[in-house]
Amino acid sequence: MHPLGIFEAAMIFPHPAGSIRLKVEFVAMSNCTSQHFILGNDYLNIYGIDINNHKDREAFASDDKPLGAIKGHEVEIILNVERPYPPLLRRSAYPACPRAQEALESHINELMKMGVLRSVGHNEEVEVTTPVIITWHNYKSSMVGDFRALNTYTIPYRYPIPRIHENLTQLCKGRFITSMDALKGFNQNGFTPHARKLLRIISHCRIYEYLKMPFGIKNAPSHYQRMMNTIFPHELSEGWLIIYIDDIIICSETWQLHLKRLSLVLKKILQVNMKISLKKCNFGFHELKALGHVVSGLSLGIDKNKVAASLLKQMLQNKKEMMSFLGFASYYRQHLKDFAIHAISLYRILDQQTVFEMTQERIQAYDKIKYTLTDAPLLLMPD
Repeated sequence: MHPLGIFEAAMIFPHPAGSIRLKVEFVAMSNCTSQHFILGNDYLNIYGIDINNHKDREAFASDDKPLGAIKGHEVEIILNVERPYPPLLRRSAYPACPRAQEALESHINELMKMGVLRSVGHNEEVEVTTPVIITWHNYKSSMVGDFRALNTYTIPYRYPIPRIHENLTQLCKGRFITSMDALKGFNQNGFTPHARKLLRIISHCRIYEYLKMPFGIKNAPSHYQRMMNTIFPHELSEGWLIIYIDDIIICSETWQLHLKRLSLVLKKILQVNMKISLKKCNFGFHELKALGHVVSGLSLGIDKNKVAASLLKQMLQNKKEMMSFLGFASYYRQHLKDFAIHAISLYRILDQQTVFEMTQERIQAYDKIKYTLTDAPLLLMPD
């Protein structure tokens, strides 16, 4: 017998002496009994259930196979300058303190183990180098490449990114909805040999070459969207599959049809050797959170958790913060009545000739938009 799938859940058992928290692994079966029951590992063996061979298991990332290597969709980078390249593209490493150097080495070693980076040999010609820096957020470090120079000389690749609101309205007939997310999606997409030579980074000790797509390079979202559209052309045209870069949403009218469509998508994911993050998957929900919204087959609402962080700010201090707030609020403008009227005075402050000043009129407009974000109505899906 083969299970349909395996999922983990954190369970808390209250006790006067202290609650116990356990991570329990559940196995989902089909057509094995008319009664609902939970089996332990001993009974799994008695019933002959092999949890290592359940359907489409290889489509999901595991500890021994964390990242995929998508086949047949290598990305090319075309510059608007010829060789020899300008000196601006051959940059030196940024100075780094011992703490940053240690964090940088840790990130590089991890990326090399995952097959995202490789070390460049001493006898290899190097024409383009990009410095990397370490950023810190809540005591956690991240490695970021300063690709500004490379992006300046990169020819734009203008592939259209879908309109999120238009896509989400396709869920109007979806009684069952599944969302999936590619694990570190960009890091699964490879480059052509020519593009790799342009994506060499330099640290305090060595030069490395990106084998897979990093964050921060020009055209990355467009290339990834084109790849996903190429993998699922018929599913997208039929309207039951939504893809926004590395986010995948499946909707169906019936449960049996939903299982069939889910299996079809997972098979194609396996064919191109992509890996899905199981932790970010939601299977067969009537309502779920996706792309900053709470979606169902009947309505479309704002994800309040996304809004909360923006509303914690007491008052905006400069034009950059104002631009960020207006961009965030504009994303939900379909839910905000008279948004354009309230926002007009705030948009005027972004003019280069205008001095940043939060007048009483602008404060009232800012507070009004914040209030409408917290009390935004649900939008009914079209018939």
